[in-house]
Amino acid sequence: MEKGLIRTVRWSPGRREFLAALSASLVHAGERLPQNRNIKWAVSLGLWGHFKPVPFTDVLDVMQDTGFIGIRLTGYPGVLTTYDITPEAIERETKKRGLRVATISFNGPAHDAAQQDHYLDDGRQAMAFLKRFGANRLVCFSPNRGHLNDAAFKTMCQSFNRLGEIAGEMGFRAGLHNHLGQMVEKPEEIDRCMDMTDPKLFWLSPDTAHLLLGGADPVKTISKYRQRLMFLDYKDARWTQPTADVKLPNGKVVYEKDSSAAKFLSSIYDLGDGDVDFPGCHQVLKQIHYKGWICVDLDIARNGPKASYQRCGRYVVTRLEPIYA
Repeated sequence: MEKGLIRTVRWSPGRREFLAALSASLVHAGERLPQNRNIKWAVSLGLWGHFKPVPFTDVLDVMQDTGFIGIRLTGYPGVLTTYDITPEAIERETKKRGLRVATISFNGPAHDAAQQDHYLDDGRQAMAFLKRFGANRLVCFSPNRGHLNDAAFKTMCQSFNRLGEIAGEMGFRAGLHNHLGQMVEKPEEIDRCMDMTDPKLFWLSPDTAHLLLGGADPVKTISKYRQRLMFLDYKDARWTQPTADVKLPNGKVVYEKDSSAAKFLSSIYDLGDGDVDFPGCHQVLKQIHYKGWICVDLDIARNGPKASYQRCGRYVVTRLEPIYA
């Protein structure tokens, strides 16, 4: 450029967008990640099942980048085949990144007396698998709601007690995960299950979104069973009627807009975007000096897993850690 001349730079829309994105990424890079002190934050692998398949290590990289240090594996033992990975490789790759396997989503025919031994044996094997990673919590889902009747409910609770005995012998705690569409969905069913299981043997692993959508008050429920909490899912929700059919990002599954599945997925949000009172929940955890895992279990991530977990991480840091970290 000749001396004394001023060069005029023309800014194209594309260049402006690029610099704006770069600026935003630099801001995000400087953000503080969740502390993972008394509260240890986890993700659920189930979210990635809604997207096109990626290597298991890609999931771990998202966790490392967003500050969520634990993972709940879903679909065990099939998850090993789905991701073509061995327990040894999971152990190696998590340790390499300073991450942990927190638990698995465990389910089975707890309602069926004829299959109780099989159910308990599967639970024993699941805990043996988890033990190699240093985990000591087994999150238990109840059977499909189609099995709901008084006899099946009683058998389920007996199975939970027996599983709790085995868990105690193995240095674990086993606890109920409430869920829509399952035998323990509504507030009265949670109360009934807690009444019919021994508090010394079987614990509670509540899911805030399923509490809210199932008709319960998440804060009141968590407070009521504060002495039986062993693991929590923080998931935000508000009932939302979809305006179109829901197609998952993996392109393989379409839910018609009037289906219960479409309504459910449309009702799940990143932390802070729904109706769950997480500060209220966190106040309860502070009162009992809770030390353990909270899984931010997203069933949908509208802009991808990393973007959602970045948003949830910011909510944790700005809204929850000032209450209790």
